[in-house]
Amino acid sequence: MADQIPLYPVRSAAAAAHRKRAASYSAAGPGSGAEWPSRYQLEDESAHLDEMPLMMSEEGFENDESDYHTLPRARTARRRRGLERFVCGGWKLLCASCCDWLVNICQRKRELKARTVWLGCPEKCEEKHPRNSIKNQKYNIFTFIPGVLYEQFKFFLNLYFLVVSCSQFVPALKIGCLYTYWAPLGFVLAVTIMREAIDEFRRFQRDKEVNSQLYSKLTVRGKVQVKSSDIQVGDLIIVEKNQRIPSDMVFLRTSEKAGSCFIRTDQLDGETDWKLKVAVSCTQRLPALGDLFSISAYVYAQKPQLDIHSFEGTFTREDSDPPIHESLSIENTLWANTIVASGTVIGVVIYTGKETRSVMNTSNPKNKVGLLDLELNQLTKALFAALVALSVVMVTLQGFVGPWYRSLFRFLLLFSYIIPISLRVNLDMGKAAYGWMIMKDESIPGTVVRTSTIPEELGRLVYLLTDKTGTLTQNEMVFKRLHLGTVSYGADTMDEIQGHLRNPCPQMQSQAGGNNASSTPPRKAQSSAPKVRKSVSSRVHEAVKAIALCHNVSPVYESRAGVGGEAEYAEADQDFSDGNRTYQAASPDEVALVQWTESVGLTLVSRDLGSVQLRTPSGQIQTYCILQMFPFTSESKRMGVIVRDESTAEITFYMKGADVAMSSIVQYNDWLEEEIWMLTGDKLETATCIAKSSHLVSRTQDIHIFRPVTNRGEAHLELNAFRRKHDCALVISGDSLEVCLKYYEHELAELACQCPAVVCCRCSPTQKARIAKLLQHHTGKRTCAVGDGGNDVSMIQAADCGIGIEGKEGRQASLAADFSVTQFRHIGRLLMVHGRSSYKRSAALGQFVMHRGLIISTMQAVFSSVFYFASVPLYQGFLMVGYATIYTMFPVFSLVLDQDVKPETAMLYPELYKDLTKGRSLSFKTFLVWVLISIYQGGILMYGALLLFESEFVHVLAISFTALILTELLMVALTIRTWHWLMAVAEVLSLGCYVASLAFLNEYFDVAFITTVTFMWKVSAITMVSCLPLYVLKYLKRKLSPPSYTKLAS
Repeated sequence: MADQIPLYPVRSAAAAAHRKRAASYSAAGPGSGAEWPSRYQLEDESAHLDEMPLMMSEEGFENDESDYHTLPRARTARRRRGLERFVCGGWKLLCASCCDWLVNICQRKRELKARTVWLGCPEKCEEKHPRNSIKNQKYNIFTFIPGVLYEQFKFFLNLYFLVVSCSQFVPALKIGCLYTYWAPLGFVLAVTIMREAIDEFRRFQRDKEVNSQLYSKLTVRGKVQVKSSDIQVGDLIIVEKNQRIPSDMVFLRTSEKAGSCFIRTDQLDGETDWKLKVAVSCTQRLPALGDLFSISAYVYAQKPQLDIHSFEGTFTREDSDPPIHESLSIENTLWANTIVASGTVIGVVIYTGKETRSVMNTSNPKNKVGLLDLELNQLTKALFAALVALSVVMVTLQGFVGPWYRSLFRFLLLFSYIIPISLRVNLDMGKAAYGWMIMKDESIPGTVVRTSTIPEELGRLVYLLTDKTGTLTQNEMVFKRLHLGTVSYGADTMDEIQGHLRNPCPQMQSQAGGNNASSTPPRKAQSSAPKVRKSVSSRVHEAVKAIALCHNVSPVYESRAGVGGEAEYAEADQDFSDGNRTYQAASPDEVALVQWTESVGLTLVSRDLGSVQLRTPSGQIQTYCILQMFPFTSESKRMGVIVRDESTAEITFYMKGADVAMSSIVQYNDWLEEEIWMLTGDKLETATCIAKSSHLVSRTQDIHIFRPVTNRGEAHLELNAFRRKHDCALVISGDSLEVCLKYYEHELAELACQCPAVVCCRCSPTQKARIAKLLQHHTGKRTCAVGDGGNDVSMIQAADCGIGIEGKEGRQASLAADFSVTQFRHIGRLLMVHGRSSYKRSAALGQFVMHRGLIISTMQAVFSSVFYFASVPLYQGFLMVGYATIYTMFPVFSLVLDQDVKPETAMLYPELYKDLTKGRSLSFKTFLVWVLISIYQGGILMYGALLLFESEFVHVLAISFTALILTELLMVALTIRTWHWLMAVAEVLSLGCYVASLAFLNEYFDVAFITTVTFMWKVSAITMVSCLPLYVLKYLKRKLSPPSYTKLAS
């Protein structure tokens, strides 16, 4: 019943409209519109799936007995009727239509079409195809400056600084010197532009290096060298062993006599398994390379698409009688960014540039902004609102006398230090310092910070998305144990197996596989004879032979001198010694099996599509003819091969597979001990085992394996089954995930986020990126993606924080990531120590810089209030510049060295990291506390100076400004949790700079007065009143309510 329900994605509002129309048509009675009701009823039924609660039972689903009308979404849809619905719906429809029209006009993309590609004739292409160049740059020479400026001024903080600086060009609004506003802003912009320019130049160099790689292009006149970026659709390209394939091609020819080759696809799909590719038989049979131009042939290829696991096309040779037509599949393709692992291949280019599978599965890099920067941006908006409110109050108390709007703008500029421009400078310098500390950490050698703008993100992560192969695992297989009935051989007893193989088998029986057949009549009579129990030696012989035959491994021998021209087929140039032999296979476990048989004496020396040759310990060559192969699939979970021994003509069927598949085939009976079989893991079981062994899932925890679903109804039922389970890990395949994301994206995200762990196997690169975006959109939490292959780049770029691992799969993920590490275990220290410290330091630094601006703005407000609300600056010129730089910058910036706990403690107690995800280090609560502190201290400093001054107003400036500097230095000391010797140096250095500069500040201060005892005691008294209560409060808080880290530190 579920499969019969139309699964159209009709929304509930539309379904309600259909129900109304269906009812009106039914009321109209029979006639011309009599056929309409049934159609709308069908569409109405499809809407049930949208409105049905996922907790509905399977029986109710199958009987269509749902109470979906009680769903809140359906009730909301029914209530929105009448004029409100018409106006809102019409307005949304109009806006959506206009936006879609503008997007289509501005971003019109060329329609992708199927194509006919003539061999070696790119000029015959009917359409113009994109250049085969890789471009990872964000800007070009024209968009660089506008793009960088836009990225900077789209934040309110920087835009506010720009407006304030520009206002100083208006004489009536000028408050001080231009350099006091433009110098800090210019410094921020210069640093940003230089940093972006360096990053962009590095991306340009990497792209140029890839695009300039030379390849051999086959032409009528012979071979010519061509750059990767100059390759066109229709070109015949020769790719050598271990060379990157530059574009998507159809495999025409190889130097391997078997007509096939292996390629490494780790940069495309993340799998280190080598894939077997088969050349087009028509072109492989040609005597020489030059004959490719003597035939008239073309390839018909489907339009470019995302799916890297499928391809449909045909190869046609027209000049033969009759014409030869050969269908093409994924086995005949060579995708770009894969590596040739054996021989030399020749292919015809069918897709280039942005139409290749690898580029279509890679998302454009985005400019990542840290959550801390977004939170500070929100706080600056709150500060701006306070700035405007304070300015309006001052103008109101002034009585709106004269040109009040001019006074309003002047007050806005006087109090502009509420939002300090040095905030951006200090934070950017802090980020650079964090990056330097990470790269200099000896505990995580080789770590590289590639994006210096988001180190604090490492301390705010909630969801960690990690690749498995090569990331969680090294993907290295070692054969450790062999079980033969009641006999078991381990690493310390392998020499016994070697001993059995050196001795001739006492009784050679070929009943080794599960199903045996024979081409000789004597076997018929033998099958009725009584069974003779095999000896241990015989069983060892048969087991090792089964392992050596049942696989897809091919031995490869290196050429003595490179392969070129017609010499590519000369076997005389190859060295067939054991030391020159390597094994290639589609799975590392198969290579491990064959390497083990070689270690015990039975060596695989040759293999092609039709035969296998083994060498015994005595040097004898055994040849087996491959009659039939049964390749491994995720559905069957097993593979098999039927071979014929050329010396005895015996035919044997060998099979191996996962335990879930083989346990039902091999039942316990008389012949169980004579059956030869082995247990291997497939993709789903491997993912589950790795999840347990890596402690992602505890061994006692339940695991829900999401059954394969292909349509909406099946997904609905399976999600219902999953919802009934609690506190269990989820394992889901990529195909099922795609179906669920298509119809039940929100529901799947809600259920998955409640799981302690989720394992997705067989995911495409775009699916990985989509999962990262889904978590960001659904939860609003920060995500981190970890990977080591080219297929992980999209996920790394989509996540809030991307970590690349330099491993066997190359450096593509490492280069595209924000942070690069050499081992997965280094991520723990990167997050727990550096991420945590970076976030807490930046939070303290940002709030202290805002405190520094708030306190001086409070003093300005008190000063203006006392002197009849005059819009006159309290401090001018160098005093303001010095206050934000040499007088307080070093101690404030030394907060980047602060730490609450030792790195060892942070690693030992992950709960300390979990507290950071709540964002308590920087919140409106902590911000309000700093605002109150600033108002208190600013009021004390200004009122104290006004109360204690005696004769001249210049004494007020000297007393208040000196007390302000001392207060800032003491507040830094109050904020520090663990002292570093550089912090003490910064405090002493800043105080020394201020005292030394007093001799040159006679323009602002009375030098004779500041050397008196009166000046000293007044400054000391005011400073004591502003700081001592805060020290007392901090002491009481630590005693009565100590933070968690102080408990661990003690």
